[in-house]
Amino acid sequence: MVNCCGLLTAQKEPVPLKSIEVELQVRDHVATVVSTLNYENKEDKPVEAVFVFPLPGDAAVCHFSAKVGQTHIVAEVKEKQQAREEYDDALSSGQQAFLLEESDQSPDIFSLSVGSLPPGESASIRLEYVTELAVQADDGLRFCLPAVLNPRYQPQGSEDVSVQVTSVPASLVPYSLSFSARVSSPRPVSKVESSCSLEPLQYLNTDQTQAMVKLAAGHKFDRDVELLIYYKDAHQPTAVVEAGQASAKPGTLMGDPVVMVSLYPEFPQSVMSSLASCGEFVFLLDRSGSMKRSINNSKQEETPISSARDTLLLLLKSLSMGCYFNIYSFGSTFEHIFPKSVEYNEKSMKKALKKVEEMQADLGGTEILKPLKHIYKQPCIPKQPRQLFVFTDGEVGNTKEVIDLVKKNAGSHRCFSFGIGEGASSALINGLAKEGGGHAQFITGTDRMQPKVMQSLRFALQPAVEDISVTWDLPKGVSATVLSPPITAIFQGQRSLIYAQLTGQCLEAAEGCVMVKYSLAGHPSQNQLHFHLKPAEDTGLTIHRLAARTLIRSLELEDRSDRGQQDEGVKKKVVELSVQSGVSSSFTAFIAVNKDSGESIQGPLARRNIPTPGFYGQTLGCSPRRRLGAVPIIGCSAAPLNHGEGMIQRSLPSYDDVEDEAAVPQQPLRDPLLQLVSLQKASGYWMLDAALASALGKTSEEVEKSKPAPVNKEVWATILALIWLHGFKMDVKEEWELLAMKAASWLRVQNAPCVTECVEAGNVLLGCSVQKDALGI
Repeated sequence: MVNCCGLLTAQKEPVPLKSIEVELQVRDHVATVVSTLNYENKEDKPVEAVFVFPLPGDAAVCHFSAKVGQTHIVAEVKEKQQAREEYDDALSSGQQAFLLEESDQSPDIFSLSVGSLPPGESASIRLEYVTELAVQADDGLRFCLPAVLNPRYQPQGSEDVSVQVTSVPASLVPYSLSFSARVSSPRPVSKVESSCSLEPLQYLNTDQTQAMVKLAAGHKFDRDVELLIYYKDAHQPTAVVEAGQASAKPGTLMGDPVVMVSLYPEFPQSVMSSLASCGEFVFLLDRSGSMKRSINNSKQEETPISSARDTLLLLLKSLSMGCYFNIYSFGSTFEHIFPKSVEYNEKSMKKALKKVEEMQADLGGTEILKPLKHIYKQPCIPKQPRQLFVFTDGEVGNTKEVIDLVKKNAGSHRCFSFGIGEGASSALINGLAKEGGGHAQFITGTDRMQPKVMQSLRFALQPAVEDISVTWDLPKGVSATVLSPPITAIFQGQRSLIYAQLTGQCLEAAEGCVMVKYSLAGHPSQNQLHFHLKPAEDTGLTIHRLAARTLIRSLELEDRSDRGQQDEGVKKKVVELSVQSGVSSSFTAFIAVNKDSGESIQGPLARRNIPTPGFYGQTLGCSPRRRLGAVPIIGCSAAPLNHGEGMIQRSLPSYDDVEDEAAVPQQPLRDPLLQLVSLQKASGYWMLDAALASALGKTSEEVEKSKPAPVNKEVWATILALIWLHGFKMDVKEEWELLAMKAASWLRVQNAPCVTECVEAGNVLLGCSVQKDALGI
């Protein structure tokens, strides 16, 4: 089959990337990833191959090397401009060179340039990074290998030079992927799940603390590779001490021991049972064109925008009377339902729900900065803490600018973020939550959005933790310098990570203690952990590199907030730390030059651009120094071709900018749960009417005939709704638990007679056996 979508040049010359091999090593909640990219130049002229690809936004890239023939070249970290000049100089003189650099706009996009690969020559590129695994709602640890690089939308007026992206069908990506993972932990591995097909899990020892899993054959490049790893007794606090590098100078980050502390704060039950009923809830929904593509492989009709509409229904029904709310939506422009946040009541809720039902993915591009600025300009409401919920597929090009804005306003709100679909930018989603003192969630594959969002709403309703401090109790002569940014948010059962450099003589038999103190709902609380100072074995420099990455990101953020000033001190610190630790940064790059290749490579150098899996045609932000050329990505059918500079490009309108010729008609609610939820009133009760009877699967006559005589219709209807939820929908309890609590609270206030008789009659009518106590009334 002849490929006419950008994989071949006009002369049908192939791009040179042959295969990618990925080995994952997970130790507890830290992952080390080694990727090997194999190239082969089958042309009769030397080529330069350029590959733009995603990595996790919080990854610490710590090794880059190349093997050409029998020659092995290890890259060095150098200041970015210096590295670029060395690369260009090497190509100009006919030498082989390799350059790996982070995008100036987003820390989760990298470009790899393989220069002067001679005719018939093969090259093997080895890339290594370490990253922390995020804890999910169900206590699984999430690892994501971003196989998909969605195009990033650049706001209008952006001066950034961009990469022109073209598209190819998924079946025609010319390189293969092999993937294997080895998992080890002090606790048994209970299971490993994935969005992709896996071979059966293999345990490597009898106590099941080590396991191996591989990607099944035939994996297609239409999704990220996501693993969810589950341990028994996952919420165990840990502290791991790692010895310094023997060759590094004592007193430096790499020369001293570093400790990584993982804490899982547990709040008193008395606090958790009294969730806040006040607050200002601002929901910011992405309505760009890319939100209309399918996200659920088993239900093709479900799209991010339809799932978001259902989720907003649950959110609005779960709010309490007396709080405030507003809903913003954005694309190339933005809209809001109310001029400013309004008090939550029946009238405002009904108006909002009517607007939500009409929402489509029809607002064009993905410009999130403007609505955020508008939200932050609104004055905060006294005694109503602001909680911002952001729903997006994360396809923006100005990631750092957006995160900086959230950090600047972190003192006035908490930000909860949701990355929807394959290829959502982890740098954006995690950055919003981290700098906004909230929590990040990712919804991919067959995930349901609703339970993850409702978990975040429960987090938002938890009392804000204040006055957080970290203190250390260490042996005499040993001190700790915290490398992590200050902890700004603590949530029940969610991991808090602390990195610290230990200075002084650490006696291996000695013990230390770290204590986190905070104020919760006006009450002082604390969590502490005792740990041995003896360094762990076989960790290499993983913890040091993660600590360096954490400190580098903090310094980069400080540099961006100080822009406009002439102080180069922060950049100098970042470059020094990056070079010392061997961890990449926005100011440095990995550069490798093969100076032993003998004769210089002759002939004109041809540019070849490697296809990156993704979805829709758009542009990617890159350095203004050098255009990285067309990056073919998955997802569109063939289109007329434009030929230029030895490669095939095609220009397509942004998928975000393409609007439907006709609006998609709103489908009626089919899900029985959503049908029932949609009927609840803002104060928590249900009306006894034909719509409720239908949602319960009964006729109006059956429902009214079973009502005990002394009980009013609203009480009876509300008890029936609660019985139905507890009797038939316990598998999705997290989705309706908050609105059921509101209903139970409304019933208690009514102090209605014959409640026990109502529960018994309701069980008979609905065929359930739910106890009154279970209903909370």
